[in-house]
Amino acid sequence: MAIDISNVDTIIARHGIEQKGLINALLEIQDVFHYLPAEALKHVSEKMNIPLVQIYQIAAFYKVFSLEPRGEHLVSVCLGTACHVRGGGLLIDQVGRVLDIGPGETSADMKFTLEAENCLGCCALGPVMVVDGKYYGNMAISKVERVLNKYMEQEVVAND
Repeated sequence: MAIDISNVDTIIARHGIEQKGLINALLEIQDVFHYLPAEALKHVSEKMNIPLVQIYQIAAFYKVFSLEPRGEHLVSVCLGTACHVRGGGLLIDQVGRVLDIGPGETSADMKFTLEAENCLGCCALGPVMVVDGKYYGNMAISKVERVLNKYMEQEVVAND
């Protein structure tokens, strides 16, 4: 899949060509493409004069970055101890059933990616599901479909 390099040029221009702007540039590139495409990373390397291997090391080190295509909506379910004992495992199973994907997978329509997290840092709210940065605490499997339908419906409204 070819990407529009002009988008990457605009992002680099916004963050500058100094190395201190690299992480913010990568975050914005990922916001645009939902992952870090190899072509974009090569272009960043050339424009910012940073070795490509160093950019890949940074992208692989930080969990926020993905080198594989992700869906438009990122769904994370906490499986830390507090969430696990309150049904986090059942929660991720239900999300998987609704979206027809497993943890670490992206739906065929590229709308959703499901991730299992070791801890989301809000143990008192467990079990917790996060969709596009919005936290849903005290989740029950009976609420999963209703929450995910909000994001599915957004697509319908946006396309009308």
